[in-house]
Amino acid sequence: MKSLRILIVEDDLVNGGLLAETLEDLGFTVCPVVIDAANAQAAAIRWRPDLIVIDVGLTVASSVAVVDEIVRSRLVPHVFVIGDNLRALSFPPSAVLIQKPFRGADIQWAIQRALGDAVGPRSFDC
Repeated sequence: MKSLRILIVEDDLVNGGLLAETLEDLGFTVCPVVIDAANAQAAAIRWRPDLIVIDVGLTVASSVAVVDEIVRSRLVPHVFVIGDNLRALSFPPSAVLIQKPFRGADIQWAIQRALGDAVGPRSFDC
């Protein structure tokens, strides 16, 4: 059985790679890392992830807009990753945010919160 499939949208390839490695170390399956909002929707359609982790540094407008587009076609839980320079932004109370830098336990908590329950193995492949 394969674990929860996660799509990462991160414009910094180093950060995207480190996040992918962290998620894999936690037992998740990572779909290919997408580097921009323009390709995120196509990747979500192709890979049908169970969860999306998206960097707000792409610009809040494009990050939120791409999540809205994806969610319109299929409900997909998501976690927004924010950097220090984005602390003052306002998000709806239901948004799941994680501040960079973070540890594996932090991202695992955010994923569980986004899913609304305990994360368990699923039988899917990317």
